[in-house]
Amino acid sequence: MVGRGHTCLAIVLATACTADPYRLDAPRGAAGIEIASYELHEECVALERGARFDFYFVSVAPLAFNIHYRDANAVIMPIAVEHSTRESGQFTADHKDVYCLTWEAGAEPNLLEYRLRPLPSR
Repeated sequence: MVGRGHTCLAIVLATACTADPYRLDAPRGAAGIEIASYELHEECVALERGARFDFYFVSVAPLAFNIHYRDANAVIMPIAVEHSTRESGQFTADHKDVYCLTWEAGAEPNLLEYRLRPLPSR
């Protein structure tokens, strides 16, 4: 019996390790994220064409925010905001890719809270 329990645990752990960390199948969020001066925090999600999510963030000091993906050597930013302490909206993927939300602090350190929530495709 002891061996069987360990086998089940190993299977569960192996499955957890192979789960796609970019899959957005449930809300994601965090509060109290400290971002040092000129550093960034990034949250990436894999989306199919037409997949949608809503997002919200609030920060203590203004920061730069964008949603981007990579196309060969280029970084494409469908959404980019230079200085903001609060943004919210909806995003729809125009093609299958990994999209990253990035928050970058300016000269002063920052504190970030954010939320992403998958929406039904249209």
